[in-house]
Amino acid sequence: MKKHKQLILKTISFLVVLLFATFHSYSQQFIKGRIIDIENGTPIENVVIKDLENRIVTISNVSGQFELPKKGIYQFVKTGYQQKSYYLKSNFTIVQLDLNPSYLNEVIVSAHHLPQKLKTAHTTIDLITLKDINRGNTTNLNDVLNRIPSVFMQSGALNTNKISIRGIGSRNLYGTSKIRAYFQDIPLTSGNGSTTIEDFELGSISRLEIIKGAGSSIYGAGLGGTIHLIPQSAYLNETSINSNISLGSFGLLKSILNVNHGSTKHSFRAVYSSTHSDGYRDNNEYNRKTFTVNSNHFLSKKDDIAILASYVNLNAFIPSSINENTYINNPKSAAFTWAQSKGYEDSQRAIIGASWKHQFNNNTKQVTSVFTSFKEAYEPRPFNILTENTAAYGIRSRVIGRFKKINWTLGGEIFKDTYKSRNFENLYKEYPAGTGSVEGAKFSDFKEHRTYYNLFFETNYNMSLKTTLSIGLNLNQTSYKIIDRFITDENPDQSGNYKFKGMLSPKFGISHVFTENVSIYSNLSHGFSPPSTEETLLPDGLINTNIKPETGWNFEIGSRSTFFDNRLQLNIALYRLDVRNLLVARRTGDDQFIGVNAGKTRHDGLEVVLKYDWLQSEKISINHYTSYTLNNFKFKEFIDDDTNFSGNILTGVPSNVFNSGIDLDTKLGLYSSINYQYVGRIPMTDSNILFSDRYNLTNIKLGYRQNINQNLKLNVYFGLDNVFNKHYASQILINATGFGGAAPRYYYPGNPINYYTGINLSYMF
Repeated sequence: MKKHKQLILKTISFLVVLLFATFHSYSQQFIKGRIIDIENGTPIENVVIKDLENRIVTISNVSGQFELPKKGIYQFVKTGYQQKSYYLKSNFTIVQLDLNPSYLNEVIVSAHHLPQKLKTAHTTIDLITLKDINRGNTTNLNDVLNRIPSVFMQSGALNTNKISIRGIGSRNLYGTSKIRAYFQDIPLTSGNGSTTIEDFELGSISRLEIIKGAGSSIYGAGLGGTIHLIPQSAYLNETSINSNISLGSFGLLKSILNVNHGSTKHSFRAVYSSTHSDGYRDNNEYNRKTFTVNSNHFLSKKDDIAILASYVNLNAFIPSSINENTYINNPKSAAFTWAQSKGYEDSQRAIIGASWKHQFNNNTKQVTSVFTSFKEAYEPRPFNILTENTAAYGIRSRVIGRFKKINWTLGGEIFKDTYKSRNFENLYKEYPAGTGSVEGAKFSDFKEHRTYYNLFFETNYNMSLKTTLSIGLNLNQTSYKIIDRFITDENPDQSGNYKFKGMLSPKFGISHVFTENVSIYSNLSHGFSPPSTEETLLPDGLINTNIKPETGWNFEIGSRSTFFDNRLQLNIALYRLDVRNLLVARRTGDDQFIGVNAGKTRHDGLEVVLKYDWLQSEKISINHYTSYTLNNFKFKEFIDDDTNFSGNILTGVPSNVFNSGIDLDTKLGLYSSINYQYVGRIPMTDSNILFSDRYNLTNIKLGYRQNINQNLKLNVYFGLDNVFNKHYASQILINATGFGGAAPRYYYPGNPINYYTGINLSYMF
């Protein structure tokens, strides 16, 4: 009996050991993981995974997931991305792939939250890659944006900018409006509809995705479109430090420190920058410090968390616009009153957000982001001193799924902000010259609660292997509440509430791939732009309940093509945008405007992008790019204060813009870039009596890259902007009015010829 028990125990022990060994062997053999875009985190499907003998082992599924038979070195190959090799040994591995700028049409974009190749997208989407950003001086965002067709950024100074897309936003007097922007998943557009993206450090951005027109139902269906800033991601399995110091004309001194640390499941990146410039003009000094932190945490096979935070501290003086005589004879001077008051802005801005992704199964996942932001600003101007305080918070969540041939997303966004503003007298005239602004008595004090929510749905239906149909819907509700906190006998109560009717914006799109190299797309979409709180106020301070949001229908048709083994890329788009209830800012004082609905505009345009690889070899590569924008924007119906401007050209946007450039890279490390830009005339008044002069600019950049050793990389560069020293207006103040007999101030002079040079060191631990 005893021997029998011993035999049973030995048998059980043997089976346990055998089972453990089998399980251990199985767990050691199979390696599981997921492949994602290194910048936007989008899963990449159909990635070919090869072993050392160049045999195809497996292919990633629709969620970017894969399973390998054993640990080892594997190659990951996907058209549109750079080939990479990894030694895989852990049970679950995240593989990050970098995009290949030569194959952008094959890149997976996430602009609609439905991952798809760019060449099958049903709207016009432009990608600005890290290569595009580094082509210029990396200080002025306008150099980057103005190479994109139909995107036009005017820049009166580093802190004075205005962006328009397809003519939308061109009539805004100061700053950017009617265009939405997101920093990863965090809204940069305030509850008032204004957007500021130029404060962010270009060195912390890896990619921009620009959706033109009202083609994005998931971002609020804005009339102009959406600019999506994607910060540099934190890289896994890498520890590195990168520093850049540059200097240039007008006292430019800029430094950047970029640190990344990543393990197999967690990564962290921090970017610090400091920028100083004395400026070309008087009263033009600029100081900015930024700090950006980005971390990724892959907690399990199903759960990821990303955290993003950014802080900007800006102190910049304002030279403002000048009249024609000063613009021609003394462009360096600031506007007289701005110089006397030493007008400037001093602001601190911070945003922070966290995003959680959960994969329910291979076909369904959810993404939820929570965010908050604040901004404090103090701005002395000749006519008053403005203090601002803005605090915002919100949540954005969506479910993304796939059912047979249908990809879909359903979600919503809630945004609330509280804006406090106070105005004080500026007593600079009562003090000796050179004193600058002096704060006097308060004469206004407002508090605004601004709220909007978006509910959205979008789906792509794969009708066949070549044809995709898209349907989208957005429901927006926007409301304002104004509280007047400065009520006297001379200042009656201006408090009020206004809630716009719910705005329903549909979208229909289709794309068809004729061949592997040629695709076409078309879409019909509705968009809108609500008036700001200032535009809802009447001259007596009461709420104008009759004012309506601008609305419009956008129709476009386009094509994306590649030829000659992908050496030639050609993208063409034709569009028409009809805008109703045109909002007009009617000036009632030096810094007072009211909004009125004054008519309709029609925006017809043509966009062309051509890229050609002239030479690709191991020793040298020469690439050429060209973009062209043709604008035919007119007031269809426009009557303002009994004056009929119908049939006139839309104010504030050039008739056409042409860009062309050549990039050269050599195996020796030498590289260069040259860019030429032509900008047509811009109507400066609604009457079309005055136009700005057309101009052309040429910029060049030369550099040398070298790997000092296996870990240390060197990059030195030198650049010249406006090589031929052209005199031009870099920004126009439309419909300017002179007060007190002074000539109207239409012009912001552009910088003359200027240089920059720098050195970049990168060390990989």
